[in-house]
Parts: sequence; structure tokens; C-alpha cells
Amino acid sequence: MRRVVVTGLGCVSPVGNSVDETWEALTQGKSGVATITRYDNTPFKVKYAAEVKNFDPTKYMDQKAARKMAYFTKYAVAAAKQALDDSGLTDNKEVLDRASVFLGIGIGGFEVTEANMETYFQSGKTRMSPMTIPLLIPNEASANISMAFGIHGATHTIATACASGTDAIGDALDNIRCGRSDVVLAGGAESTMNGFGNLGFNVLQALSTKWADDPSKASRPFDKQRDGFVMGEGGTILVLEEYEHAKSRGAKIYAELAGYGASSDGYHLTAPNPDGIIGGRCMSLAMKDAGITPADVQYYNAHGTSTHLNDSGETKMLHMAFGEAAKNLHISSTKSMTGHCLGNAGSLEALICVKAIENGFVPPTINLDEPDVEGGCDLDYTPNKGLSLGINVAMSANFGFGGHNGCLVFKKIN
Repeated sequence: MRRVVVTGLGCVSPVGNSVDETWEALTQGKSGVATITRYDNTPFKVKYAAEVKNFDPTKYMDQKAARKMAYFTKYAVAAAKQALDDSGLTDNKEVLDRASVFLGIGIGGFEVTEANMETYFQSGKTRMSPMTIPLLIPNEASANISMAFGIHGATHTIATACASGTDAIGDALDNIRCGRSDVVLAGGAESTMNGFGNLGFNVLQALSTKWADDPSKASRPFDKQRDGFVMGEGGTILVLEEYEHAKSRGAKIYAELAGYGASSDGYHLTAPNPDGIIGGRCMSLAMKDAGITPADVQYYNAHGTSTHLNDSGETKMLHMAFGEAAKNLHISSTKSMTGHCLGNAGSLEALICVKAIENGFVPPTINLDEPDVEGGCDLDYTPNKGLSLGINVAMSANFGFGGHNGCLVFKKIN
């Protein structure tokens, strides 16, 4: 089986507009959650979010192109440019001509939907922008990456809610293993920073609402006082490459993408199965695919949404998949700092696993003042302060509405 490695990284996140900025903020435990500025939050119960800040799309594309993209697409193209520059492939037309793009997009251009629905109804159902559909449909991010960089292999979009970014990377792994591609730009993007997204998730009682006086404390996975997730946004790209192909061109190799597992709860539209059995299965499948045992894993980046159902359920999954080894596992939820980036969550957290291996560091779970032990959150979640640690194997997992479960395994390259 062909080995797959990571040779480039790029991201735009609520805590930084590059990989270095993002990683530095995470190691220091800095929150990206603040009062909403993108739109007037006055009518809404939810007053805060983890917005991308000071993002200038013209650093990555010309202004004319940017006008034809929704936020999620701009973030994806920017992350792709960063990752390609990092990989040394930006000007390699021969390789890019045969490369592919696999992106996870949970929703797409929500702000486009909102704006044009207003126009539609206000005009008596007679008007909307001709760019409405091209801007809002989820596949436009991968299509724009293809157009921007001359990529002519498969350009796929995977929509499995909050597991989208993870599943896109997993599908890219399989694509390279079976020989369809030597290089795949894999990751995710999302932006739901508008009133439509705010209200849509809040009426599900999914969002945190009680920390308006100090938004930086709102995302608190595994903590007794958690009251829902905080909306995040951004884009992340990993350049995945067949190992011998990367070696032959002298590429920098960050880590090996060694395994992927997926499962479906078949249980509920929005809630995970509380018994954790099927979610734990995807973790076990990923470890089997990577040829490792639970005892081999040093770091697990949790889905850790800061909701009561996820955090207790995910802990059950870890107990089932890892057995006694769960007690020795170093866990953190970086959503405590980035918020929940939805379709981009899994790709951003995969990148964090790669950086954790590279730097030998476990980022903290901030705002974890009192673990909800009575609620089943009884493992080591690296509270409030990061940990220097030699990491040979790191895992991340994500669980989406509808019961979509995905898990990735990364190894230090030998």
C-alpha cells in the first residue's frame, strides 16, 4: 500500500491568518472568541463567535476574483495558496496538472443565501443576483482552487456536517493509496457568520449564550459550566503526497497520514448516540488502518464541542476504543480557542495534530476550570496549559449532525 505524507500546510483561522500565527496562539492558550463584528448582533441571543480577523483576500487572489467568492471559498483559496507555497509546488505546473482537490464543506455560502433571500422577498420574488447560486454552492471552493492553481485532477466536495474536513482528508488518503493521484490538496472551509446561521443553530439550542460579558470564556469543552458550542470559521489545506513522489523531489515531510476510519450512528438528526459505541468504532478502524494499537497514541485532538452531549459521549467513545490506554492519553480540544469551525473543524484539527508531532507539544483545553467528572468527563484533557511531549502518533476525530463519524491517524515520519 502506497504511503501518504503531508508536505504542505495552510490555514486561515479565528486565531491567525497563517499556520504560524495559528499555532503560536494555540500554544499560548489564546482565545479567538469575541463579540460579533461581522453583522449587527442586536436581534440575536447569541452575541459572540470566533470570527476570522483582519483577513485580506487580495494577498492570495486578485480583487476581481475575490468578488466572485463567498467567505468560505476565499478562506479555502487562501489556505491552498499558503499550503502550495509551503510545499514548493506553487509553480510546478506538471505536478499540479495531475493533482486533485478534496474539500469538506458542511454548508457553503450562508451569507449569500441570507442576502439574496432578502432581495427575493423584498422584490416580490422577482430579483436576486445572478451570482447567487455560483457563490453559495459548496463545490465552488474546490472549483476555485482548481481554477486558481491549474489543478486538473478530481475536485471533490464532501459534506458530512462537522466531520466534512476529516472525511475529505480520509478520502484523499484512499485516492493516493489506490494510485489515482500522487498529490491531493485536502482540507475544508466554512463560514456561517451571519444572522441566518446564528439563529439557525441557536433554535436548535446548540450555541453558547451565557458569556456575553466575557466571550473568551464561552467555549469550555469538558467543563461543568459549558452551555453549547461557539461558532467558528476559516479554511485549512494539507498537501498530501505519495511518499516516494515527495522524496524524489526533496520535499519537506511533516508527518505521515497513516490511517482513517469512518462510521455512521444511524441514530438521530442532530444528537450523537449517547452510548458511544459506533463513534468509538471509527477510532478503532482508524487505528487498525494505521497498523497501531491504542498504547501507541500519545495525543488525541478531541471533537470537544463544549456541548453536554458531545463531551460526555466522546469520552465514552475514547474509553471504548482505547480501553485502559485511555487513562494515559493526552487529550485537548482546541475548539476551546478556535470555536467550532463546522466543515473546517476536522481539517484544522488535523493540521494541529501535524504541528503537535512536529513541535512535540500538546495544546491546552482552555477554560477547563472544573472537569465535569459527574457527567462522564473523566480523562486528561490538558487543562489550561499546554504540555511539551514527544509525540510519535496523534489522532483527531470529528462527529457531525446526522451521525457522521470520522477519525484520522498521523505518525511521525521514519
